[in-house]
Amino acid sequence: MPFSPTPPRFKRPFWHLEGHAQTIIPGAFRKIPDIHYTRERIETPDDDFLDLDWIRTGAKRLVILTHGLEGSSNSQYVRGTARLFSQSGWDVLAWNCRSCSGEMNRQFRLYHHGEIKDIGLVVDHAIRTGGYEAVAMAGFSMGANITMKYLGVNGANVPKQVKSAAVFSAPCDLGAGADVLDKPGNWIYRTRFMNKLVKKLHLKNELFPGRIDVQKFKEVRRWRDFDEWFSAPMCGYRDANDFYRNSSPLYFMDGIQVPTLLASAVNDPILTPECFPIEIAQKHAYLHLELPELGGHCGFAVKGSPHSWMEMRALEWSEMVGKGWKG
Repeated sequence: MPFSPTPPRFKRPFWHLEGHAQTIIPGAFRKIPDIHYTRERIETPDDDFLDLDWIRTGAKRLVILTHGLEGSSNSQYVRGTARLFSQSGWDVLAWNCRSCSGEMNRQFRLYHHGEIKDIGLVVDHAIRTGGYEAVAMAGFSMGANITMKYLGVNGANVPKQVKSAAVFSAPCDLGAGADVLDKPGNWIYRTRFMNKLVKKLHLKNELFPGRIDVQKFKEVRRWRDFDEWFSAPMCGYRDANDFYRNSSPLYFMDGIQVPTLLASAVNDPILTPECFPIEIAQKHAYLHLELPELGGHCGFAVKGSPHSWMEMRALEWSEMVGKGWKG
C-alpha cells in the first residue's frame, strides 16, 4: 500500500500550539461521557486474568481496542473511539492489559509492548463467543505495537474474521523510543510513566518478596536502565537490547497480511524517525502509512468536533476496508 506524505488534514484547536500541547491537553482535560461498559473477566492459560470491557449493540462486526502504556479501557482515546464506533453500529471490545484494569494481576509479570499471547487470546475469545463476521482492530501507542506485532507474527494464521487494523502513534522502534524519553523536554512523559510503573513494581515486590531489587530504582538514570534491570528480566529477555529487538513491530511488519493503517504525527514529541517506516510501507502490500504534520501523541484534537481525527480515521479505515477496498 502507498505511503501518504499528505494525508487528510484537520483543523486543530487554536490553543494546541505544538506537539507537547497537542499531546498533553487531550490527555489531561478531555472527558468522554456516556460510555457504559459491561465487564467480562477471562482466565489465561497461566492462571492469570484479563478484564474485557464491552459495548454490545447486537452487531455482527466488532472493533477490538488496545490501549497504550499505563493506559486502560478508560483512557480518553479509547473511550472516544469506543463511543464513535458504537454510535456507528459496531460492537466494541476495549480490553485491559494485565494490571491495567484497576486490579493487580496474579502472576509476577505485567505486560509489555511485545506481548502478543494475551491479545491473541482476546481475539479468539471474542470471535468464538460473539459469532462476529468481521473484526477490526485499533491500537494506540503501545497498543499499536502490540496489534502490529500480533498481525506480523501470525501472518496468514490470523483468524479470517479479522479484516483490518488501524493503529496510531506507534513507537515502532522501542530502543529509539527509550532514548527519546530521556530528552529534557520529555521529562513529563518519562516521569509519569516511570512513577506508575515503579508503584506497580513495589506492589509486585510485596506479592513476590525478593524477586525485585527495589534498591535499584535509586540507580535508574536512563529509561534503558529501567528496561535493563526490570522490564527485560520480568518479561523473559536477556537484556534491554533483546527486549527492544523482540518487542519492536518494525521487525515484524513484513508478516502483516491484513490491511493496516499506521498513522503518526510528525510533531509527536516521543516518536523518532525510526518510528516512521516509510521504506517498508512503500513496498508493503498491506501497510498504509500516513504522517500528518500535527496531532501530537494520541492527541489529534479537531476544532469544533467531539471526535478526534484519530478516532474518525480509525472508523473510516475500518468501514472502507470492510466494503472491499483493496488499496
